[in-house]
Amino acid sequence: MKAAVYYRANEPLSLEELELLEPQRNEVTVRIEAAGVCHSDLHFIDGLLPHPTPAVLGHEGAGVVETVGEGVTYVQPGDHVILSFIPSCGQCPYCIAGRPNLCTVGNRAAVRGTLLDGTTRLRKGEQEIYHMTCTSCFAERSVVPESSLVRIRDDMPLDRAALIGCGVMTGVGAVINTAKVQAGSVVAVIGCGGVGLNVVQGASLSGAVKIIAVDVSDFKLELAQQFGATHTVNAATDPDVVGAIRQLSPGGADYAFEVIGRPEAMRQAYDATRRGGMAIVVGLAPAGAEVSIPAASFLQEKVLTGSSYGGARPRIDMPKLIDLYLAGKLKLDELISRRYPLDGINDAFQALREGEVARSVIQFQVEG
Repeated sequence: MKAAVYYRANEPLSLEELELLEPQRNEVTVRIEAAGVCHSDLHFIDGLLPHPTPAVLGHEGAGVVETVGEGVTYVQPGDHVILSFIPSCGQCPYCIAGRPNLCTVGNRAAVRGTLLDGTTRLRKGEQEIYHMTCTSCFAERSVVPESSLVRIRDDMPLDRAALIGCGVMTGVGAVINTAKVQAGSVVAVIGCGGVGLNVVQGASLSGAVKIIAVDVSDFKLELAQQFGATHTVNAATDPDVVGAIRQLSPGGADYAFEVIGRPEAMRQAYDATRRGGMAIVVGLAPAGAEVSIPAASFLQEKVLTGSSYGGARPRIDMPKLIDLYLAGKLKLDELISRRYPLDGINDAFQALREGEVARSVIQFQVEG
């Protein structure tokens, strides 16, 4: 099969033929139909985060089940599925407590670049190729743990379903699951890329009365208005982001989301919240980055928290998001700025670097 292989930071991905081994117990082979191009992948490519190499990246995908290994009961060949990039073991304390997005086993496998059993299914000759987050969907096919799959209805277009696997779940989930935004609230969103736009529409779905979108791109700010933003701040022309938010929401926002992954933006989100408000960090920061907060400000009873995968319970939350889309209440079509074949993947990442897109999608086959 063809796959885009990551060898070294700051080099293009290499399109190559790889061997995909058969699925083992509790594993499934999925034919990938579509994969989103996300900033998290770009962090590895640009050397901001470490990952074992060589590897097949890609963690936002959807496809069709081809074969199943021994013990698999949740899916069967022909099922349409979304790939979840944090598989849940179902047995660690986090899974038992209903927080599978924090699964110890799934996160350990992601760090190692393996599947849940600590081994890999990708080869180039005798060379072992690592997996990204047990998904590796920048390939025509992928072997994934059964627990990485969310079975979905057949009438859901798979290119749009792929976006739910990361950007939509992370953004909307941060609002609904993590912050639990209340109707009538004032929400600020710093960073309006693919995930930030979903924070905006999550706030709109939650009934926020004022949604302040912040970015340096007029294109993204215009998109944010389509997704529900009531006010915009261009940080390129108005660098006093905190002042601008406070001018629009005297006393500060009830909730402020950081969706870039930069310590200075995290501090802006915290400073922009009112007394007793909540700042939520959604962005993935470079390895080793730190953020400083004035200690005295904690007496204002502000809350600073993170959101991992939007607090997802994938098999509960993702089908609900699909139902919202098919009911016309969740915007997905508008997220897709460009489509590329697999051999255009480096062009897709360059467009992402240049801030020209909300979301690019790698499309493998034409559905029909």
